[in-house]
Amino acid sequence: MIRFIALLALALPLQTIASDTKTDSSAPKSGFRAEFLRDLDAVQRKIVDLAATVPADKYSWRPAPGVRSISEVYMHIAGGNYLLASFTGMKPPGYDTRSLEKITDKDRVLVELRKSFDHLRTAALNATDTDLDKSIKMFGNDTTERAAFLAALNHLHEHLGQSIAYARMNGVVPPWSGKE
Repeated sequence: MIRFIALLALALPLQTIASDTKTDSSAPKSGFRAEFLRDLDAVQRKIVDLAATVPADKYSWRPAPGVRSISEVYMHIAGGNYLLASFTGMKPPGYDTRSLEKITDKDRVLVELRKSFDHLRTAALNATDTDLDKSIKMFGNDTTERAAFLAALNHLHEHLGQSIAYARMNGVVPPWSGKE
């Protein structure tokens, strides 16, 4: 009986982890896109968890005049997800994503963030390994679709760091802090 309880105690956290991660049977199991999707899942979890943890009354906080507020940073992340996915041929949603930074309501920010991550994830799932080597123009430079996906990850990690600093300046500890 003790062994059963011990095994159950070990299995429950694994089940929780598995249920928190989106799985798609069509997702690649190896290669660049698989690695991209794993990193995207991890950075999304941190950004969205942090955005959910920051109190709504702090969303208008900015470290100095002329610098993005907390809500503006999150909406800038969303806009970046749409823009960078567009370089891979993924059409942005039917509304003006350039005005996302005007959204300041916490609940709406969280919805838009999640939608933008789903959009970027769909772009990666729709791409093929061959597509990654396709030549594209991005910000006036010749590059590949792979570079657009790499730029998306770089952008996300950059603004995750910024969001962590903003949160800590407001007394908010990232929810995963100390868990890793």
